[in-house]
Amino acid sequence: MVRAALAQGRNIGQGPVSGAQYVPAISVLVSSLLITLPIVSERGWFPDFGFLVLISWRLLRSDCWPSWWAAPMGLFNDLVSGHAIGLSVTVWTAAMLALDLADRRTMWRGYWLEWALAALLLLGNEAAEWRIAQVMGAPMPFRTILPPLLLSVLAFPIVAWIVSRIDRWRLGR
Repeated sequence: MVRAALAQGRNIGQGPVSGAQYVPAISVLVSSLLITLPIVSERGWFPDFGFLVLISWRLLRSDCWPSWWAAPMGLFNDLVSGHAIGLSVTVWTAAMLALDLADRRTMWRGYWLEWALAALLLLGNEAAEWRIAQVMGAPMPFRTILPPLLLSVLAFPIVAWIVSRIDRWRLGR
């Protein structure tokens, strides 16, 4: 075992990086800032990266943060992305509570079940954004949420893999 650790170039007893408990929250906030990249499009086709990273962290590690952390991170996302104030706060908190309930109800979760849970949560997020836009007077048919929803669902495995690599770095493994 020691020889294997030395062969990989790791220090024996190497622990987490300093401030490791804040890395998940910081990564969600940084991914929420991706919306500010200068990408011009007539319709929003890009996914909500902050929400993708949030559910990826929550599905990977349920003990990263308490459920109430979703509210301030959702408020930051609302302020940065231009959503109605409270939309991400509500949706992100509801998603965290739904994932807490899913943790209690399922004995095991595989890859496909996590992808299905993420797809349902992403559908709920996009549907809430669409409904709020309609209430505020935007003439948007429901089909306008299909491109970002499809892109989000297809991007989830990649984002989950990136989050797992960040977690591995964070814990010093």
